[in-house]
Amino acid sequence: MGDLDTRGSGYTERLDTLEGARWKRWLDVQAPYRWNLRRLELGFTLDIGCGIGRNLLHLGHGVGIDHNADSVALARRRGCTAFDAVGFRASEFAEPGRFDSLLLAHVVEHMSETEAAALVAEHLPFVRSGGRVVLIAPQEAGFRSDPTHAEFMDGARLRAILDANGVTFERGYSFPFPRFVGRVFPHNESVAIGRLA
Repeated sequence: MGDLDTRGSGYTERLDTLEGARWKRWLDVQAPYRWNLRRLELGFTLDIGCGIGRNLLHLGHGVGIDHNADSVALARRRGCTAFDAVGFRASEFAEPGRFDSLLLAHVVEHMSETEAAALVAEHLPFVRSGGRVVLIAPQEAGFRSDPTHAEFMDGARLRAILDANGVTFERGYSFPFPRFVGRVFPHNESVAIGRLA
C-alpha cells in the first residue's frame, strides 16, 4: 500500500469531497468517463474496489465490493448495492458465473502487480464464461496525485495482470486523451479489456 490507508474514514471523506466539488457537478466532469463505461456494455458487473459507488452509478447496475466500511456505507446511501468482502461472500450474489463482467477501476495501482493479479483471480469465479474483465488505472500524473498509490500500472502491466489469470486480452487504450497526455493530465486513464474463455 501507499503512504495513506485506503481503509480509513479519511479516505472516504477525501473521495466524497473530490467528487462533490460544486464546479465538477456544474461541468459534469464525469460525463466522458460515464460514457466510456456504458459504451463497453458490461452487463451485470462486479466492481472490485467500488469506493463510494461512482462507477456503480455510472453503470446503473452491478454489485460493488470495497475494503473500506465507510465507503461501502456511503455507496449504499447513494443507492448502490455494495459490500465488504465478508458481506459479499455471505450475499446472494456470491455465486459462480453470476456476473457478466469484472471491473477494477483505479484499484490495481494501490498494490503490487502480483497482488493485483491475485485480486483478479479471487473474483474471476464469479464471472460467467465469455464474460469480460476491465482494468482501469491512472497514467503518470494521476498516479502522482494520490499518496495511497503504490505501484504504477501502465497498459503493459494491466495486460500482464490479465495474462497471469488466463484472461484473453482484447484491447487496450488511453482515455479520454492520447497516451502522452497522461504525463500532465491527472485524469487520463489506461484501460485494458480481456475476455474469459
